[in-house]
Amino acid sequence: MVNNMEKRIIRVGSRESALAVAQTWLVLYQIEAAHPEIEFELVTMKTTGDKILDRTLDKIGGKGLFVKELDRALRNGEVDITVHSLKDVPMEVPQDLPLLAFAKRGDPRDAVVLRQGLTALEPGMVTGCSSARRVLQLKKLYPECTVKPVRGNIVTRIAKLDAGEFDALILAASGLARMHLSHRVSRCLEPEEMIPAAGQGILVIQGRREGDCDFLKSADDPAARASALAERGFVRELDGGCSSPVAAFSVVFGDAIALTGLYPNPQTGQTLVDRISGKTDDAEMLGVFLARKMTGKTAGLGQKDSTLAGIAK
Repeated sequence: MVNNMEKRIIRVGSRESALAVAQTWLVLYQIEAAHPEIEFELVTMKTTGDKILDRTLDKIGGKGLFVKELDRALRNGEVDITVHSLKDVPMEVPQDLPLLAFAKRGDPRDAVVLRQGLTALEPGMVTGCSSARRVLQLKKLYPECTVKPVRGNIVTRIAKLDAGEFDALILAASGLARMHLSHRVSRCLEPEEMIPAAGQGILVIQGRREGDCDFLKSADDPAARASALAERGFVRELDGGCSSPVAAFSVVFGDAIALTGLYPNPQTGQTLVDRISGKTDDAEMLGVFLARKMTGKTAGLGQKDSTLAGIAK
């Protein structure tokens, strides 16, 4: 057994919300099981995105506000690694702070949470939802419901729900499960009904490029990594940020991956959904190709892109 005095101390940065801390420890416990010589020290902080709650994210600078302070702590050496919900990480990742490990994916679906006493989402009900992606798809599923923006952590949102500010909320099923709140779910929306956000349900570990992080291999899941690359490749190619309803979801079968993308065309007003499948080794390029195919930008692609064109569904 490794003596505590001999253990390597790794400082881990996390947002201070209860959900962020719970998710961080899910990953850390997995690493600890494989590396008893390591001890983790959690460093929590409130990010700008956590502090500004009176406006939607697209009005205050996007999802990068959830990682800015944590990125600074990494660069300053205050922490050695950080843990994030992948869907909160901007599509453009700084070269000096790469994404090092992708934990096994939790439930990727969105879930309907009803105010206590209600049994179904019905016409006229007020639904709390700030994500442009969710709003777009929710209005097709429940066209007679009223959608109002809601901010705050998961506990705050449910408190607002039960106080009567809303009749229902749309939340990530994985977050509810990790907070032991799955009993509040009225029903989960299947990906065929509401395509999840890119990376939803995946936890990611970020660190410094020059850091010694070989121990993170024990937390890296190949299927989650492939899904992350495919989905983020699709969204990044479309320049889809937090103010965009762009969505992507993939399923991995062994060394194969199937990707579904949603793209609201701003010129035509049409919301397009298309699919592609291929090898997990080509995951990121599949996402890029699908985005280009849906926007009509496949002309003049390189040789590998042309090869991928043959497997587009």
